[in-house]
Amino acid sequence: MAPKHKPRRLKLCWTLALAFAIVIGVAPKKTAAAEPGDTPETPAVAVDALVAEAIRSSPEIAAARSHYLATTRVPTQVATLPDPEISLQHFTVGSPQPFSGYESSDFYYTGFGFAQEIPGPGKLGLRAEQAKKDAETADESELAAERRVTEKVREDAFNLFFLTRTRGLLERTQSELSAIASATAAQYRTGSAQQQDVLKAQLAMTAILKDLELNRDDSEAAEANLKAMLGREQDSRNIEIADIEPTELKLGEAQIAAAADTGSPDLKMAETAVARSKNALEIARHDYWPDFDVGYSYQKTGPGFADYYMLTLGAKIPLYFWRKQTPAVQQAALEKESALSQLRATRLETLSDLQTAMISIRTQDRIIAMYRDGLIPQAVATMNSARAAYRTGKVDFQTMLSAVMAVLELREGYFRAIADHEIAVARVRRIIGEKS
Repeated sequence: MAPKHKPRRLKLCWTLALAFAIVIGVAPKKTAAAEPGDTPETPAVAVDALVAEAIRSSPEIAAARSHYLATTRVPTQVATLPDPEISLQHFTVGSPQPFSGYESSDFYYTGFGFAQEIPGPGKLGLRAEQAKKDAETADESELAAERRVTEKVREDAFNLFFLTRTRGLLERTQSELSAIASATAAQYRTGSAQQQDVLKAQLAMTAILKDLELNRDDSEAAEANLKAMLGREQDSRNIEIADIEPTELKLGEAQIAAAADTGSPDLKMAETAVARSKNALEIARHDYWPDFDVGYSYQKTGPGFADYYMLTLGAKIPLYFWRKQTPAVQQAALEKESALSQLRATRLETLSDLQTAMISIRTQDRIIAMYRDGLIPQAVATMNSARAAYRTGKVDFQTMLSAVMAVLELREGYFRAIADHEIAVARVRRIIGEKS
């Protein structure tokens, strides 16, 4: 009977060997084990260093800063009187020819005049105050952009940290599965392992290859976003994030809530908008006052005739106030109410975001502790025990393979929990207006 089954067994061995060669052939060239925290080819950089670089180089922050500086130039402009008007008049008598009637008529004159528009009482000061409020809003907008970019840089960096450490875990697991597949194939050739064990090992390796490709795509996308926030070109050197330890918040929840009330850039912008709306209402009320014009001119007449001197006073009367000034006051009053409501909405949203972030931090603290102190050590011990038991035939291959994959999943979850914890901390820092 042995000769009858030998060709079939030989053919099956060749098929398995070919399949194994294909799996190994499509694997990345770099298959060495990569422990989390190994020294990478690109120098690792701390997240705080990236934040400092973003504050210096971010185009978004630079745009907000330039806008703020531009608004600081406005108050002196609007507080200054309108440009005066200088006029020249030439009046002839009896003929359009210049100087006609110069000696014969006292109606002839060449005049020089000066006129100045004077806004109503308090209008210039209120407009200057309004411009200062606009500058304060732009200043808070710059700070908000700085906090927003800081949070985004931290979030992208923490996600990149997770993806990098996950890639190391995947490469390490791939190396372990490669060794397991080789050992299982050797055992199968001696008849001490089953065909399905070899196929399961190869399937697990192929799944790891898929996860590596997806990880590579996500890493490149995260790095591209981070470079954009830092103001770097896309072809600049790669970014490698240094090891991260979970941040411990030193303030209690009540202190953090108080800090949000006083330090939140969003709240400060809303408060500035309220102050601006109040000032706009005052300007609208002052528009009931007339604006004035003052003019003075000197007219040189011909010889033998007295020169002319003229002083003029004028006023712009708000004659149609029920169609212009009154609706403007009503509009300003409604804008003030809108700003007050928006301030309240912003405060409630800020406290809600803060509470959500604090809940996330507490949850991730517990999850990190469970991973570090319980799940991962237990999973590693289970994996080592399963591999030893498989070698002695006490457990099947699937049990051992499941233990190996469980360690990978738990370690991935650990790094994901650290990244999510730090992202929540970054959100808290942005809400309370803290840069670092």
